[in-house]
Order: sequence, then C-alpha cells, then structure tokens
Amino acid sequence: MLRRSSILKLGRLAAQATVTAALWTASTGAWAQDVIRIGAPLALTGGLADEGKKQQVAYDMWLKRVNAAGGIQVGAKKMKVELLTYDYQSDEKRAQQIAERLITQDKVDFLTAPFGSGHTKVVAGVAERYGVPVMASVASSETVFNQGYKYLFGTLAPNGGIVQNMAVIFTRLIPGVKKIAILGREDVFPRAMAAEMKKAAEANGIEVAYSEFYPVGTLDHAAALSKMKATGAQWVFITGYTQDLILARKQMGDLKFSAPIVTMVTGPSYREFVDGLGKLADGVTSASWWHHSLTYKSDDVFGSTEAFYKEFVAREKKDPDYVNASAAAALVVLQKAIEKAGTLDKAKVRDALAATDILTFYGPVKFTANGMNQGRDLPIIQVQGTKIVPLYPTPIKAGSLRPVAPF
Repeated sequence: MLRRSSILKLGRLAAQATVTAALWTASTGAWAQDVIRIGAPLALTGGLADEGKKQQVAYDMWLKRVNAAGGIQVGAKKMKVELLTYDYQSDEKRAQQIAERLITQDKVDFLTAPFGSGHTKVVAGVAERYGVPVMASVASSETVFNQGYKYLFGTLAPNGGIVQNMAVIFTRLIPGVKKIAILGREDVFPRAMAAEMKKAAEANGIEVAYSEFYPVGTLDHAAALSKMKATGAQWVFITGYTQDLILARKQMGDLKFSAPIVTMVTGPSYREFVDGLGKLADGVTSASWWHHSLTYKSDDVFGSTEAFYKEFVAREKKDPDYVNASAAAALVVLQKAIEKAGTLDKAKVRDALAATDILTFYGPVKFTANGMNQGRDLPIIQVQGTKIVPLYPTPIKAGSLRPVAPF
C-alpha cells in the first residue's frame, strides 16, 4: 500500500501556516478515481498530538485491512478506500477550515471528527451544513450531540455514567471519603466531566470542598493544587488531557499533596501517562470507554477484540487504549453503513448509520436519537505499579481498588 504526503497551503490561515495532507491509497502514483474518499482532520502536532496520532494509527490499521480485502462492498461492486488527512495542529479554527476544504475542494464522501468533544463540535457544524456524515471516535459530551445534528455519530458512550459509578464504588471501598476537591480544564469534555463529578458527589453525600477550572494552556497548577490541599479532601479529581494531567500530578508531588483517592480523567487510560510519570502514576484512578481484556467477537474486518489487540501490539509494541479502539470502530461502523445502504449517497448512508445496531470488535454500537452510542457500564481503571488494571465492571475486573500511598 502506498502512502503519499504533500504539503498543501491554506491561504486563510494566519502567517501562511501549512498543513500536511497524507493520502493512503492502494493505487500507484496517481489519485484513484473510482474510490471512497474519507476526510480526517487530525491533531498531529500541538497540544493534542499524542491523541491525534492514536487515531491515525487506528485508521491505518482499518484501511489496510479493508483495502487488502478488495475494499468496501457498495451495491454490486467493491470500492477501495482513500483516507485524506490534514494536520490541524490542535487548533480549533484550523480544524473548521480543514473540514470545509475536505468537503468543498477535496470532495470527500465522508468525514471523521478530530480528537475531543470541542473540536468534534466545530467539524460537525461544517459537515451538517453540507449534509456529510461525520464519524466521531473521541467525543462523549452530550452537549455536542444535543445540538440537533443529523449527520454526526459517535462511538463513545455518554460520559455521565462513569463518575456516578465512581462515586458509589470508591466511597464504598474506601470508607471515610467525606470531601472531594475538583479541578477541571476549561474545555468541553474536561469541563463536562468535572461538572458531572460535582453532581455525582453531592448526590452521594460527599462535600465538594473545592471546584474550579483552569484555562487551556495552563503551565502551572501550583496555586490551585495548594488550595485543594488546604481543604483536606480525601478525594482529588482532576480533568484534562494527557500533558495537563502529567503536569498536575508532578506538581502534586512537589507539594507533597495526596489523598486516598486521586482520579484523573482521562490520562491514566493512556500508556503515555504511566510512562511520563513512573512511580507517580501508581494508584491514580480513571475511567475508560474500552479495555483490551474485553472478549467481543464480530463479523467486521478485525473479527474480535483479541485480533485487534494482537495486531496493534505487533505493530506498536504496546497495548492499545480506548482512543485506538474507538477510532478503528468508527470506520468499521461507517463501512457497515455503506454496505447496508449499497450506495455512497450521503443521505442514505446517514439513514443507515442512524439505524445501526451491531456488535463490533470494540463492543456494541447502537446509536440513540442524538447520534451517541448507547450507554453501558464503562471500565473504571487504576494504575497499579506500572500496569493499568480494570476495577469495574465485574466481567473484566483484574484487581481491587487500592488507596494512594501518601508522600
């Protein structure tokens, strides 16, 4: 399979910024004509680069399997797939402009959404104007899906149930948790998770001793962490993305600030969090939308959770996380909808997506009226030593909750 990269300029971007367009295709040097074209804005540089590259790896895994099998069955013929990607540099405005370009100039048939609820929202708005189905693999905030979009579909389940389960389970397993201190990133998904935790804590009789937000790009959490420490809270809950949470945990170490429960959403779901913190990662809890210990079997291009896991490990030399799995699943679901519709007609594929009710290697996917995947019991995890251990639900439980060791 040939990968061709070129640098394409977007004239409206400040300072004549450029983005990288990467095209995977089974054709030779030229752009294939009779193909399905999927556009994918990806954060390959900037603050979300770690996350964007996870999507890229999963997309490539799916693409290679599909094209090796001859492509996607569309009516009476099979069509190869091209994936056209641009680096939007973790910038929301660029993501919006790239989505516009992919639709109006590159003439893609379908779109995938960028990492995170906020950036998904801006791309979904563009896709909606043009009636282009967009698959979101890393957006779980209901505020994004409750905008009335008809063409947006997401493989993650709603995030609300995660913190409710945490509030019940953690306080039962570690008695004496009476107060919680919450710090959230001022961004769509992290803010929503912090707000949900505040509600869940109050509903379970836990005093919210501190609840504040930090701006995107914050490089020093010491002042907020010092205030949290002063509350004497037994549970510390911080939201953000990987680099935010690594920084916050390191600064907690500098301040000798800990608590029996330290939860960070969603950093500990990623190997980069553990590798970046070493011993400081031990004991931190989090939530995930998927874990490789699940045992789903399916009729998609991967066939089972185990097969996806083995291929990923052979390729990347590490375990996949929920971003990898959800990104691959988003394209699996799009493939199934195209096959069901028997056409590339966008409205008909959109209708097939809305009617989706399938089991994939990633798990069940059935979209509710707003385009979100149905809710279910999602994994709660803890870093124990250097391993990411599922604590819940029972079928994948591999360990028990441990209090965080004090400094």
